[in-house]
Amino acid sequence: MIFGGQSAEHDVSCTTATHVLAAADRSRYDLIPIGITRDGDWVQANEAAAILADSTRSLPPQLDPSGPHTDLLPAVTSPEPGQQVVVLPLLHGPMGEDGTVQGMLELAGVPYVGAGVLGSALTMEKAKAKEVLASAGIPQARWLTIHEPDWSGDLQAIADELGFPCFVKPANMGSSIGVSKANNLAELETAIELALRYDEWLVVEEGIAGREIELAVLGNHDLEVSLPGEIMPAADFYDYEDKYDDGAGQQIPADLSDLPEGTVHELQDLAKLAYRALRVEGMARADFLYEVDSDGKPGRGALLNELNTIPGFTPISMYPKLWEASGLAYPDLIDKLVQLALERHARRVKKRLTTH
Repeated sequence: MIFGGQSAEHDVSCTTATHVLAAADRSRYDLIPIGITRDGDWVQANEAAAILADSTRSLPPQLDPSGPHTDLLPAVTSPEPGQQVVVLPLLHGPMGEDGTVQGMLELAGVPYVGAGVLGSALTMEKAKAKEVLASAGIPQARWLTIHEPDWSGDLQAIADELGFPCFVKPANMGSSIGVSKANNLAELETAIELALRYDEWLVVEEGIAGREIELAVLGNHDLEVSLPGEIMPAADFYDYEDKYDDGAGQQIPADLSDLPEGTVHELQDLAKLAYRALRVEGMARADFLYEVDSDGKPGRGALLNELNTIPGFTPISMYPKLWEASGLAYPDLIDKLVQLALERHARRVKKRLTTH
């Protein structure tokens, strides 16, 4: 298990790691926590390992990614004889969720949980993901892409195209970090300045009046999709504090009885379509906005916001809670993810070994 990392989502990763360790079946798995510090140093997380070895000690709210330095490849490729290594990259954001660590694991020939290099990179980069999703015919909110070197500073052009309110997001960041809602030109300028602190590519999206609905997807080729859950933000939008300080309300499963018949199946089908379009394997959370008009009636209906290939696994995270509501307990979910990692690895090794 690899956790921590250099992104702004370092703390989220450390919290996720604690809860994955707490849920994993220690009689089936020999759990080895490897930390990445904020400075990018790979370490043996000795404190976490000591806690795992002592069943009387409880895990802390966050694992501490500190300890003696370890080299990258030996850390993930040195099993005991007769053991099979499977790596869980519990790294949120850049330098972990974006295909970088996945590429290293591919070169090392180690099975790992979650999306591969292409799926991770595509899904993490919001601007490129939107282009791919659009080509697959998946409905989305209207958006514009800004690249810092080419940004003209023409705020009015954005307002004319998307209107207010609109949302400004760094293209390569998660957990709503660097995201702002803009209600006028002055707020739009401030939002762009903030987002550019995190990435040189930005996405500006039209504001959608509607409901925030999420579904969990599991699988490589044969996909399972959970029941939908609904987020009720406590803040003006579903921001970082709302996500991780238990501010937002959740309804799992979501009550969609006031929406058109077949909405649940529509959302599940769109989640599968997006998952395949972005070449995702293993797992992802599909986040939708369901547009409603001022009378509460459906507008354009389901609009895909994004897919998240390493969703949070904290006590308030939607991904494991959606599966629990769908009949799949947390420890069984981890088992399935490990099996999917092994299945994909075996399939890919077979292709590599083919000669002509």
